[in-house]
Amino acid sequence: MIIQISCHAEDKMIIEGIDVAQIKDAITMGAIARQTDGYLATYTYIKVAFVRKGEIYRIKTVFVGKGE
Repeated sequence: MIIQISCHAEDKMIIEGIDVAQIKDAITMGAIARQTDGYLATYTYIKVAFVRKGEIYRIKTVFVGKGE
């Protein structure tokens, strides 16, 4: 698994206090929903929007679920 993080996602990781290990957990163990352009992984309180091409996971954004 190769993780590529966009500048936007990197900024959001700092703001929300999310690290790369949590992103990997969300992708590997979370619920995956198909979106128009990629996927949304939800694991515990973290959501990760990403696009997958083979073993490369391009992280578009990350955020913390606010009581949804």
